Amino acid sequence: MQQSILLIEDEESLARFVELELQHEGYAVVKRFDGREGLDEALQGAYDLILLDINMPDMDGLTVCTRIRQKSHVPIIIVSAKDSPLDRITGITLGSDDYLVKPFLPLELVTRVK
Repeated sequence: MQQSILLIEDEESLARFVELELQHEGYAVVKRFDGREGLDEALQGAYDLILLDINMPDMDGLTVCTRIRQKSHVPIIIVSAKDSPLDRITGITLGSDDYLVKPFLPLELVTRVK
């Protein structure tokens, strides 16, 4: 059975790149381009993993992460350009399972997803 991933990322070119990499590995990918739409989709859908950016319109990724955690234990990987140790600690503390800093190698993304 194909695993499904929700990608919440406002940068459409990056979202398409990630989608293609994950599809090549056999995953089904659903994309949302702002925090509010991503949160709605996360709470309505049944996903095996969520990839979540922090800086997005309508609702930031940290808020999205916190709200998802209130209702679900689906694994969340934050994918963000914010790279300070405090940013990573904050992401993990608010409920993400991993934190990947942009830019990243496609192999690193796929490895963390697996």
